[in-house]
Amino acid sequence: MRTDPRQVPPNGGARPGADLQRRARGERVKIVHVITGLGLGGAETMLCRLLQAQRGATREARVVSLTDIGAAGARIGELGVPVSTLGMRIGRPDPAALLRLVRLLREERPDLVQTWMYHADLLGGIAARLLRLPVIWGVRHGQADRRDKLLTRVTRRACALLSYRLPTAIVCNSESARRAHASAGYAARKLVVVPNGFDVSRFRPSPEARAAVRRELGIALDAPLVGLVARYHPHKDHDTFLEAAARVRDAHPAARFLLCGHGVEWGNGDLAAKLDRLGLRPAVHLLGRRDDMERITASLDVSCLSSVTESFPNVLGEAMACGVPCVSTDCGDVAEILGDDAGAVVPVRDPRAFAGAVLDALALDEREREARGAAARSRVIASYAIEVVARRFAEIQLSAIRPAAA
Repeated sequence: MRTDPRQVPPNGGARPGADLQRRARGERVKIVHVITGLGLGGAETMLCRLLQAQRGATREARVVSLTDIGAAGARIGELGVPVSTLGMRIGRPDPAALLRLVRLLREERPDLVQTWMYHADLLGGIAARLLRLPVIWGVRHGQADRRDKLLTRVTRRACALLSYRLPTAIVCNSESARRAHASAGYAARKLVVVPNGFDVSRFRPSPEARAAVRRELGIALDAPLVGLVARYHPHKDHDTFLEAAARVRDAHPAARFLLCGHGVEWGNGDLAAKLDRLGLRPAVHLLGRRDDMERITASLDVSCLSSVTESFPNVLGEAMACGVPCVSTDCGDVAEILGDDAGAVVPVRDPRAFAGAVLDALALDEREREARGAAARSRVIASYAIEVVARRFAEIQLSAIRPAAA
């Protein structure tokens, strides 16, 4: 087990379940978050946002990664939250990691363990149960996919069986995830929905960012710019987006397409070959993984999601906060997130419908675009701002601790 040397070690722990007495004295509740890994995915991003929103309030936090610290771990470290890793290797079960986690939790003596994603749910749930600590699980997947790895499928099944005994609550980030896991055998009465939250002070309309990004990439200010923010993975269905992009370019020869995410780079031979086949290479900008997504998103005229499966996609909330119209396939909670004004929803794997929706968005005049952008941003602020979501998490955290204090 390794600890990030940049972090200040946490203070001594307190007895589990002391929340009521702690709150009466104005002291903090200690929570250990256990997560499968700390790359820059949706769960990792949401954990960062939650830690930042709860920082300096009534929470003392520590994060434990089953695998490595990663880029998100560095961001968490910048918040002053200690980060440790159990050193597991992806795809390889490690029973000794459970013992290391039990040892860490025994030393920390938190009031609550909160886990994120299947593998962390399983190990964190067992470790917490052995120490009689309350635990909240985190589910962030929609429908199961037959292409999921065998270990993931086995872990999910084990979690379903143990969900009746281990967690106090199971937080799903979408209604579609709640339904899917109830159908998969999870304890339905424990499943609650808390959507993803967004930093609306960071993600906001920015004419300055729009101009700067386009200048950096050599894109004219008046050129239609359509974006897809997604790692290169079959679930994200880049093929549908690219085929739609070719149709859009036929109608708008000046249109440009911005793609970014892990694996979305010219060194990806499979992706480059698809662009060449469709004649899109001159119109496409591949940026790989970026750390300035607020700038990238604010530069777009249309933000797209072409996935075949999702739960609650962060990219849509970020685009809405930036006042950018969206076009998305009908997966997960997309229709609920976008509502009536924030964008269009089309069937999965339908490039013709996707292209038509993008062309409709590009046809909006300036007044219509501003009105839709303002409505989308207002929707995010009211329902999905990180402060709103963090309060919901706080309620669930306290309700999990109270029975132990009784």
